Amino acid sequence: MVVFSKLTTTTCTCREYVHPWTNSCTAATAGLGYNASKQSLRIYVTVYVLAMLMRGKIPTLKDLKSLILRISQSTAFLTCHASSYSLILCCIRYIFGGFNVFTASFVPSFLASYVSILVERPSRRGLLTLYVTNVASETLFRMAVWRGLVRPIPHGEIAIFAMAVAGILYKMKSKEKNKDSVFGLLRYIVGPWEEKKSIEVNDQSSIRENVDKDKTNQQKGIINMFFNKWFKIFIILWNKFKTLKKHRTCEHPFSCVHYVTQGSLKLFSVGYSLQVCLKLLLQMKRIVKNPKLISRCLFHRDALRFGAFLGGFSGLFRVTSCLLRWLTDCNSACHSIPAGLVAGLSFTFFPDVTIALYLLWKWVELMYSDGVEKGYFPELPGATILLYCTSTAVLFHAALLEPNNLRPSYWKFLHRISGGWIVTMDRKPMDVFGLESSSSLARVLKETGTNYLLYPHFG
Repeated sequence: MVVFSKLTTTTCTCREYVHPWTNSCTAATAGLGYNASKQSLRIYVTVYVLAMLMRGKIPTLKDLKSLILRISQSTAFLTCHASSYSLILCCIRYIFGGFNVFTASFVPSFLASYVSILVERPSRRGLLTLYVTNVASETLFRMAVWRGLVRPIPHGEIAIFAMAVAGILYKMKSKEKNKDSVFGLLRYIVGPWEEKKSIEVNDQSSIRENVDKDKTNQQKGIINMFFNKWFKIFIILWNKFKTLKKHRTCEHPFSCVHYVTQGSLKLFSVGYSLQVCLKLLLQMKRIVKNPKLISRCLFHRDALRFGAFLGGFSGLFRVTSCLLRWLTDCNSACHSIPAGLVAGLSFTFFPDVTIALYLLWKWVELMYSDGVEKGYFPELPGATILLYCTSTAVLFHAALLEPNNLRPSYWKFLHRISGGWIVTMDRKPMDVFGLESSSSLARVLKETGTNYLLYPHFG
């Protein structure tokens, strides 16, 4: 049985705990900052350049200057956090003569996070806060499970996803002018007709006119091009789908059958294509040497599962929404709640804790913003920075004292940024807190395949 001695203090020196490879605190801080700056620069050059290329526009000189400034500022942000964390740890050792369970990582990380987040652009602080809160909430749950306080719920991420997405979709349909990026993503998946708009109910005659126009265009295309017999049959059936009935309150064009089928097929192809392209990019070097790997990427299980998730989500949401309009003879924002819950079942094809927690915290953020806007909640100044610092402190506490409870991907990120420094820190003096830090580190190293040192340190 683990004994938690929270008030116990270890009197180890900062050389024994923080930087075993050098006697100099200054050299250790400089070395960590140097490694962090190199890795941060690589990360942000890739991120920002890809974001610029995805805009599909030729960058101007002003765009390039802005790109360099953003890369430099974000690199300085991560570098500042890494170096200040090491420096604050050493200062705490000099001031208090040792470490307790709070000052061993939580407090230094909180202070370092506060200093570094002020370096980053204000426009990115919200996104960073959402990300670290996402990972920290999962870490806290892992810590509670490890302590025996709670039990993991089978397929709990599916329930979280369904609940959160239903809440966000309800807000999207009940409020106009939704500017958050998550609404743009959901609007693309479920269709723009499921959002609240000041549009009158479509008249069936106008729908018929649209169908006739579409038929004419399809017929002209068939006359001008050579199609095989099966494709002609498909076109005929597709046009039949369009001319079927739809409810008078449905704002989507054509019939409900066409609406559901079109959404499912479109989103399946989008999800499948995204995963295939990602696999091809990641395997590019190996594909050049062995072109046969292309077939593996095309029929990769993850590509089919992700396509089934997106296609299933769109189809289930649309069919449930249309059925509710037929049953209730109205188009209510409340329909998005059961429709979202049903659509959330598609998450079984591609369950992911990160996606589920992201939507959960986004839902909480949207509800809080609504509450502030309506006067239900007070607006807390600096809440974003405070939440970022607290969440990051939780993650660094776990990384140093409870690495087994940290998400493996985040552990690898810290390992890469620090150049292996996060592994080199000696956990044996921290075992007095009863958290099994040294044995947990050994298990994590084996599970993640991380090494002790990636890059040379100063000193």
